[in-house]
Amino acid sequence: MTPLNALDLVPAALEGNRRALARLLTAVEDRADGCDQALAALFPHTGRAWRIGVTGAPGTGKSTLVTALARHYRAEGRTVGILAVDPTSPFTGGAILGDRIRMRDLAGDPGVFIRSLAARGSLGGLSTATSDLARALDACGYEIVLIETVGAGQNEVAVAAMAQTTIVVEAPGLGDEIQAIKAGILEIADVLAVNKADHPGAPQAVRALRTMIETGHPASRASLVGHHGRLIAAPAAETGGPLWVPPILETVATSGRGVAELANAIERHRLHLVGAGELTAIERQQIVLELLNRMRDRLVARVLSQLPDDALSEAAASVQFRETDPAAAVEQLIARAGWPDAEAVPS
Repeated sequence: MTPLNALDLVPAALEGNRRALARLLTAVEDRADGCDQALAALFPHTGRAWRIGVTGAPGTGKSTLVTALARHYRAEGRTVGILAVDPTSPFTGGAILGDRIRMRDLAGDPGVFIRSLAARGSLGGLSTATSDLARALDACGYEIVLIETVGAGQNEVAVAAMAQTTIVVEAPGLGDEIQAIKAGILEIADVLAVNKADHPGAPQAVRALRTMIETGHPASRASLVGHHGRLIAAPAAETGGPLWVPPILETVATSGRGVAELANAIERHRLHLVGAGELTAIERQQIVLELLNRMRDRLVARVLSQLPDDALSEAAASVQFRETDPAAAVEQLIARAGWPDAEAVPS
């Protein structure tokens, strides 16, 4: 039997067929035949969903908070797509995909679509397919797309390049405040949630975060731009509007306490971006960063495809035995791949 092309799944997925959507997402994540054509067909239908990134260290209750937010939005009659990224084992290549277990209360709701996916070694707490999957959910009519990162702790700023509102989740007693400074996580927060606020130490965590926000948070998300695949600080956009200061909300996701207030803060942030004229600038910067990342991936794949199977191993042996240095080895590999001028290829 001829395998189904990903493009063939698009019409049914756009009409609300959940099985077709599930198969389409699998095809996109696996880069199956017709994947690029399917994404191109979906793209004109995108741009309607509000993407909310949820990040923070392990143990802060991100999955429970995402579940509580989804329940809140469903009570308002809004459809919700959830992308939950789980870490991949560097040894076996496997992933537990345990968020489906944590979010089982939502499994029977036809207005919620939950997709677990493996990080597959990607930095930034996200899978490389996450952006494409978020667009697919957007195109298929999900009004809210919640993106939960791996929770690795110090490499999760990439979610800011994908979400329109980024929630950074902290919890009392985990000692994460200094880690957040080191990671740059506070700089990408649009809303801060101190979850497990019924635990001892919650007021101290709120005070610590408030002090850090007052002393070190950038004036605007529009001041973060992409450069060489990274987020860097840049002068804030001259919008003439009020600056957004990330609010700090106390939540207890297990009981629902503070979840309505958190959703209200997300909505206020959305209205701020629209009213201050920042939304267009942020989207443009996110697209620039995405294009840079995609271009890097394509160029690396193209170089590798033009090298003999043992080329990398030979280059590694040359470096290992100190016959050449890593930078020179890369130049040699690029030249060996047939690039006319290896020096012209940016590192």
